[in-house]
Amino acid sequence: MSAARILKWVTGGLEAILGIPILGGAIIISLLWIPLAVMLALHIVTLILTLQSKGPTRGSILGIIASSIGWIPGVGMVMHILAATFLMIDAAKGDPEPEVEAA
Repeated sequence: MSAARILKWVTGGLEAILGIPILGGAIIISLLWIPLAVMLALHIVTLILTLQSKGPTRGSILGIIASSIGWIPGVGMVMHILAATFLMIDAAKGDPEPEVEAA
């Protein structure tokens, strides 16, 4: 399992927690929006690793958007749930097969 796939599972799980209506909002507000900055950094790292392994990037891109607008109460919750869903779908698909050149 690649580092990109592991990070997709981790960020997907964290996004799912942040998407829980009262709990996610309480975590974000009580920690002074620092979780959004941490998630933004994790999503950027995940995106870079995913681009290097030529995997699907939609979950990481949605995560970056969710972390950027996560401070808006209703919109942030929906974006966290969408990001979590797509990150976990991408992680479950597995790593792309390496290309083999014909001799």
